[in-house]
Amino acid sequence: MALDVHIAHPLRAFALDVELSVGALTLALVGPSGAGKTSVLRAIAGLLRPTSGSVVVDGETWLDTTGNVDLAPERRRVGLVFQEFALFPHLTVRRNVGFAGRARVTELLERFRIEHLADARPGELSGGERQRVALARALARDPAVLLLDEPLSALDAFTRAQVRSELRELLRDLGLPALLVTHDFEDAAALADRVGVLVDGRVLQTAPPSDLLAAPADAFVASFTGANLLRGVASAGPAGLTAVALDAGFTVYTADEGRGSVSVAVYPWEVAVARDAPNDSAVNHVRAPIVSLVRLGNRVRAKIGPITAELTAQSVDRLGLKEGEVVVASFKATGTRLLPAP
Repeated sequence: MALDVHIAHPLRAFALDVELSVGALTLALVGPSGAGKTSVLRAIAGLLRPTSGSVVVDGETWLDTTGNVDLAPERRRVGLVFQEFALFPHLTVRRNVGFAGRARVTELLERFRIEHLADARPGELSGGERQRVALARALARDPAVLLLDEPLSALDAFTRAQVRSELRELLRDLGLPALLVTHDFEDAAALADRVGVLVDGRVLQTAPPSDLLAAPADAFVASFTGANLLRGVASAGPAGLTAVALDAGFTVYTADEGRGSVSVAVYPWEVAVARDAPNDSAVNHVRAPIVSLVRLGNRVRAKIGPITAELTAQSVDRLGLKEGEVVVASFKATGTRLLPAP
């Protein structure tokens, strides 16, 4: 089973031009709002006819603008989960699921553990329960392709974490080409086998999430995947390293080679925080006040001058860190990536 897509279509501020090939796995398109992500889904589902392009699923042509082929949405075996789920408020859970196909309703209610909600209506359900109903309805069509538009954005933080885990297992078990779009790289990395970064209608890079982190193609990809981006000028440094004089007034060192205007990318989890510079292999030490401390569960994001570090809540409490205090953010030369300046 495979999905092959090429879509070219003018949007308001730019031209969408995307080519994708998705096997029996999950591909996430991630990018800022307005990048063209939802337009890709709509073109595959038959809700948007692009100026030119094609959609082929397992050898069956759904769209070919040169051959004047354009199957109606109801003739395309697509399971589509909308951002706000788009359940029918006047129908019960059973009838919502059965609207897409009645043959598998009982099986799907059991699979998603919502059989006890069969006679409830969407207004009586929690966000996580509505998500399960929407997924069951999408699968009731016996789709060849599953499309998910911002599948977790309508959920609160607690429900989001729970549903994300369940959705990851579901996608891996289905064995279908699945394409999801999101503006959240963390969701994409958790759910997808491969991630494509889409900006202004074009895919900048597609790779497994770990590869995007290890080798971002450019500064935008690095920034979108969560890296600190530090602008500066690179020159030869000591011991074969490259020295980068940052615009922020510090000098840092990297094992990557480069000269001239550059961006240094360093991920928050590569940064250690202490009250004094440690005596270890880290050669980069930024001494600055703590601008902010933001707790996210058992993790804390600490903004230290131009650097954001990710620490455990236990470490923050042990060090007694407080906003306004001067501390040292340290990271290794090998923990950085040197990229062309945007």
